[in-house]
Amino acid sequence: MRLTVRRTVAETGERVDGGDSASTVRARLLRAIHLWHFVFLSRLFALGIIFYHSSADVLAAMAGSAVLLPVALALDGLLCVVSWLEKRGKGRGPLSRHRWFPMTAWAIIAAGTVFYTQFVFAVSASNAYVASFDHIAAARIGIVLVGAAVAGLSRPAFFVFAFATAVGGALGTWSMEFGGQSLLFLCLLAAMVSEDSRYHRRQDNLRQAQVDDQERALNLVREFETAGRGWFWETDRHGNLVYVSQVVADKVGMERRALIGRAFTDIIRKRGGGGESEERTLGFSLSSRTPFNDLTVQAAVKGEERWWSISGNPISNSLGHFLGFRGSGTDLTEMKRSEREINQLARYDTLTGLANRLHINELLERALRNHFGQPQPCAMFLMDLDRFKAVNDTLGHPVGDQLLQQVAGRIRQVVGDRGQVGRLGGDEFQVVIPQITAHDKLAEIANAIIISLAKPFGIEGEQVRIGCSVGIALSEGDGVPSSALVRNADLALYSAKDAGRGVYRFYIDAMHNHASERKAIEDALRDAIAKDQLKLLYQPVVDVASEMITGFEALIRWYHPTEGLISPTKFIPIAEEANLIVPIGDWIIRTACETVATFGPQYQMAVNVSPRQFTNPNLPSTIVNAVAAAGIRPEQLELEITEGVFLDESAENMEMFQKLKRTGIRLALDDFGTGYSALGYLKKAPFDKIKIDQSFVRGAADRGGMNAAIISSIVSLAGALNMHTTAEGVETHDELDLIRSLGCSHVQGYIYGKPMTAQDAIALLKSNGGRVEAQGYKSARETRKRTFRTVSVDHGGFRYEAIVRNVASGGAMVEGLWNVPVGTRFRIEFAPNMIVEGVSRWAMDNRMGVKFDHAMDIELLASVTPAFVGGAPLKMAS
Repeated sequence: MRLTVRRTVAETGERVDGGDSASTVRARLLRAIHLWHFVFLSRLFALGIIFYHSSADVLAAMAGSAVLLPVALALDGLLCVVSWLEKRGKGRGPLSRHRWFPMTAWAIIAAGTVFYTQFVFAVSASNAYVASFDHIAAARIGIVLVGAAVAGLSRPAFFVFAFATAVGGALGTWSMEFGGQSLLFLCLLAAMVSEDSRYHRRQDNLRQAQVDDQERALNLVREFETAGRGWFWETDRHGNLVYVSQVVADKVGMERRALIGRAFTDIIRKRGGGGESEERTLGFSLSSRTPFNDLTVQAAVKGEERWWSISGNPISNSLGHFLGFRGSGTDLTEMKRSEREINQLARYDTLTGLANRLHINELLERALRNHFGQPQPCAMFLMDLDRFKAVNDTLGHPVGDQLLQQVAGRIRQVVGDRGQVGRLGGDEFQVVIPQITAHDKLAEIANAIIISLAKPFGIEGEQVRIGCSVGIALSEGDGVPSSALVRNADLALYSAKDAGRGVYRFYIDAMHNHASERKAIEDALRDAIAKDQLKLLYQPVVDVASEMITGFEALIRWYHPTEGLISPTKFIPIAEEANLIVPIGDWIIRTACETVATFGPQYQMAVNVSPRQFTNPNLPSTIVNAVAAAGIRPEQLELEITEGVFLDESAENMEMFQKLKRTGIRLALDDFGTGYSALGYLKKAPFDKIKIDQSFVRGAADRGGMNAAIISSIVSLAGALNMHTTAEGVETHDELDLIRSLGCSHVQGYIYGKPMTAQDAIALLKSNGGRVEAQGYKSARETRKRTFRTVSVDHGGFRYEAIVRNVASGGAMVEGLWNVPVGTRFRIEFAPNMIVEGVSRWAMDNRMGVKFDHAMDIELLASVTPAFVGGAPLKMAS
């Protein structure tokens, strides 16, 4: 700081004297000059007193000392004129602008003072002075005091005046003693003034330091406010503002002066409901005179949402009296917006704006319990879009995103204020509907959603059609946890999909049992893979013309140690969902290759490949390794692929076909006509064979049916594409004759053999050189259900106990009655409330075939509780 001051003085040409800057000394000298007319008047008044009270002798004695008195009067008069001119110029006269003027003026003052003092002290030295001592002493003291008072405005001027007075007194009295004593007093005066100057310099330095600190603090505060990092406020003891930063006035749109005197709480917005808590907290703190920190309030800014964080502390005087509050504030608006954006990202789906998984689960928790924590009724929808993956794959993900946005809008429109809609991810949506559990109302909402989403969507000039399946779960206010409700809705959704999609299903307990059974099967299936409980059976594929076996199809079977044989239709879908189908499929390929190697090089082995296994990029390498390990030719392995793989017509799918074909294996299109039902892929995929599904074969020989025409069309199509055909599920001679007449190249079915073990297949191949004979019924028989149950048979008033072995919708095989004539009528009681009438069609020993008068439900006949025979003893036929 000192270096800075010195540099400033050096640069401006000013110097420090007596603790004041040169400019300050100059100003004080000029001020003393401007007041010198008072000294002039006092001197004139003193001269008048002296002349009036002095006798002629005294005046004669003063004549020698008054020689220079006119000069002194002239000098004082000149200074008075200058003073008058400077006063008219308000201190900016022409003389005061010159640097030499103050020094010249004070030189004149010094000279005049010497002359006046010399004259006055000369009078005091006269012998005649004694007579007028009081008057002359008063005049002398008066002019000294007035002159000292004016010269005292500036220390340099005062020293000049004191020195001039001492010199004048010494000359007037012509006394060395007076001069020496005056010099002594001047030295004492100089020492006193020097000490006083040092004191004042120290005080000035302290004051300057305080001013600098205050100025620095003020600059920091101004910079803090200008930068927008915060603002300050102060109130009186009544809570009214006495100071507030300009930035606050700018924000609230008022003049800063208009805010002073108003209550601090007036600039805080009062919001409805619980939002008034901030304003009440501020008012309470101000009235209770308690400090507060980081209180979040909303500012009363029109047309804008602005948030402040304010802190304040009470202030008191030295006596402890409360004066008001003083504090600071910061703007939280941007932070609030950032928090809102972060909350939006954390709790809402960025694509659709719906609640995300986290938030919708929170809403579900709130809907299940009121604010007292007690359970309350609630319903939940779980929805899955149908055919959405096809939209993504064919039209691209941008179109899929727009579709999801439109779907969200339609669901929101249907649900309205009755519930909250959320997106769980992908094409899964969830709806929470509190306080509604009536099935009819929920069914109405679910059906409206399904109908709304079934309508076409217009996206980028394309019409997109999808569907929706809905699962509904309820909590009747019985305290069902949210996790259980979600699980129940998921099970209901799964049931809706199984029902054919585009429908809704309410959760029932049987769904949970079914899910538990599926879970148990999945766990057991994993264990079965580890324990080698899965086996392969082989069904022969026969050339229709020569009846020679050309190969086999490998069919998987699961032999459970306690449950026995578990059907593939039961565990294969579970393996698909549990992602177990890939390791199972790889095992089937390796085992089938090893088995066909034992049959001979002229035979082929067909293996089914699931859509999930087809998309596995490791499938080609698995096939190549299995073929190489078994030592067979690649064309001995035939992969049967269902039409489901063509739902994904991506480049990767087509590339997989080419990779498989390059391995040298054969490809067969399985279950043709039952799935995708489009012919375009036949020219893209390099198939070698088309397999006609058994649903077309069964009943093909019936007159009036359309199956024969469908089979003929498929055979013609395959011939045109240079492909073989295999008819599956052939069981009767009528079906075989029809297939042969239609030109189908191969047959697979019970008529040539059921699935068998590898050892039985080898034996079959060796028995007749690979040739087989068709064995089976002439025509198709109705489906029968094996059973073993006791029934009551009524004939001619007699009741007999018998056993039903097989049952069909049109009849049953009854055992226990001997030598029954054909045509005998019976009433068979399966249960007390289920009696069927019929007639015997054939009889052999204790068995007979009974034809029912009316067709019956097989499942119902097989599942009713057995009848209990009461009353008279039953008579058995002899």
